Amino acid sequence: MKLSILMPVYNEEERIADALKQALAVDYPCEIELVVVDDGSRDGTGEILGRADDTRLRVVTHPRNAGKGAAIRTAVDSAEGEYMVILDADLEYDPQDIPKLLAPVLDGRATVVYGNRTFGSHSAYSFWYVMGNKAVTTAANVLFNSYIGDLETCFKLMPVALYRSLDVRSRGFGMEAEVTGKLLRRRIRPYEVPISYRARNREEGKKITWKDGVEALLILGRERTRRRETPGRR
Repeated sequence: MKLSILMPVYNEEERIADALKQALAVDYPCEIELVVVDDGSRDGTGEILGRADDTRLRVVTHPRNAGKGAAIRTAVDSAEGEYMVILDADLEYDPQDIPKLLAPVLDGRATVVYGNRTFGSHSAYSFWYVMGNKAVTTAANVLFNSYIGDLETCFKLMPVALYRSLDVRSRGFGMEAEVTGKLLRRRIRPYEVPISYRARNREEGKKITWKDGVEALLILGRERTRRRETPGRR
């Protein structure tokens, strides 16, 4: 199996070199490729990516910022692996956890795997950030009669073909809710494994806001009430 690690990047010149180094240093149990999409960065991110030298790395550039969902869509279109996982470039997630996500797939126990953050041992979280995440996750569980622990997690591992079939249209952070809503609507329940997580604060460049939480709730409601397509029609 080949795993495509998809990394959307926007103005991360202070972290991107370390993010690449950490992602490529992991001892993966399968072949991997790292597909980085520079989503219209206006700092030195592009220059740093241009100097990166690894046969497993491919860089795609957006001429202007289009949002995380759009960057992931570009990365998925370029992916050559059978499976994919999203890894942000902000160093909040540890790529050393990716083999743990792969284990249930390689063992035949799961097809879709989410990394579940526990929101423990921290110094950067705000009360409203954690409560907002829990509210969105709870809404998904109520709407779809499921029990997942972390909808907004970046670590979503699944077959590339499955992600493409979801036809995710959200261009920003709403893609997290759209992916999960569409999976749950198909009665695909993600298998969850615990992961480590170090949140950064606003001063360090945290981008998600309360508006993204409201958008996520609207997207979940839309996916729950959307009419099923009639076979052979769109």
